[in-house]
This record gives sequence, C-alpha cells and structure tokens, in this order.
Amino acid sequence: MNHKKIRRLMRKYKLTATIRRANPYRKMAKATQEHQTCPNLLNRQFDQGEPEKVLLTDITYMHYGNGQCAYLSVIKDGTTKQILAHYLSSSLELSLVERTLENLLERLDGNIHPDAILHSDQGMHYTHPRFRLLVREAGFKQSMSRKGNCWDNASMESFFGHMKDDLDYKECQTIQELRAQIDDYITYYNSGRYQWSLKKMTPDEFRSHLLIA
Repeated sequence: MNHKKIRRLMRKYKLTATIRRANPYRKMAKATQEHQTCPNLLNRQFDQGEPEKVLLTDITYMHYGNGQCAYLSVIKDGTTKQILAHYLSSSLELSLVERTLENLLERLDGNIHPDAILHSDQGMHYTHPRFRLLVREAGFKQSMSRKGNCWDNASMESFFGHMKDDLDYKECQTIQELRAQIDDYITYYNSGRYQWSLKKMTPDEFRSHLLIA
C-alpha cells in the first residue's frame, strides 16, 4: 500500500505510531568510539573457590509507584554469593556504577585479591573509558560477557530474579522506600538466606567457612 494512502487513513481515523527513542548513552558511545570491550576471562566459571576473587556486576531496572523507574547496580561475589556492594539511583548516568565500585572498595578496605576479576556485560557503563580506568587503578582485571550471551552473567540474573520475586517493590511510592526495602533484603540475603549450593549456609557463613578451611 502506498505510504501516502496510509497517511490519509491515519489522519482520518486519528491514528498515531509510537516511535522508540534511541538510547542516548549507546548513541554517544558509538559516536565517540572510545568505549572498548574486554575478553571473557571467566567462561562461566563463576565459583573459583576463593572469596572476593570473582566479582560479578550488573544493573537492573525496578519500576515502582506511579510509573517511576529506578536503577539498581550490584556487585556479587561469584564464590560466596555475597552481595558486596550495591547502589540505587533514579538516573542511569555513569555515577551509578562509579558509586557501586566506591562502595565495594570501602567494604574491601584495601584487601584486593591479587587475581581479582570484575565481570560484567558489555553495557556502556562498563565499557566507558573512565570506569575502565577506575577498575584498573583499583587492581581488578576486567572481564565481559560475550555479546548476546545471557548465560555469561547468569549468576547475577539469578540474584535479580530471586530479589524481585521476594520483594513487593512495585508498591513503594518513593525511591527512599524502595532503597530501604532493598537494603533490608540484601542484609537478609547475605546473613539470613540459606542456600543449598552453599552447603546449606548463608553467604556470610559460607565465606567464613572457606576462610577457616
């Protein structure tokens, strides 16, 4: 059908088409050509038997209240399953992952594993030259999932899935309420949620078990 006829019909019946906006961050990354990916150093070997050696990170969207959206950035220990750092923001700016990394370094207090790896997807935050520099200066090797392969970061997706199933986060009316819910849940997840894959221990208990062993 000719496009002019389609326009006449749309005007007649007052039809409009929804046009998806381009992601400004992805557009910016392509324009600057400064964003670079890293090889996958893990190949899904998330558990390497040592606490704080393999660190997994990702961002998830959380819709709450009256159509509001927040973004949760998390860093998880691949071996103990502990959530070592997280940050919730109403913005997807680079500071979201920078603040998460700052929280991790504050928690580790200088005790960085000599072979520590920070693994993520190929999102614009993780390929940004400024974030890559921060990771390198902190003493981490950077690893990234292969493009379009969700299994390369399956451990993080598993955590987000459990958290969203367990929380009534959509009922929150403010980001402060949402932040308090997430903080409480992560405290519970680390110290009160027993897991079969951790010999029926909590992540905190399993870390202590490994250190003693």
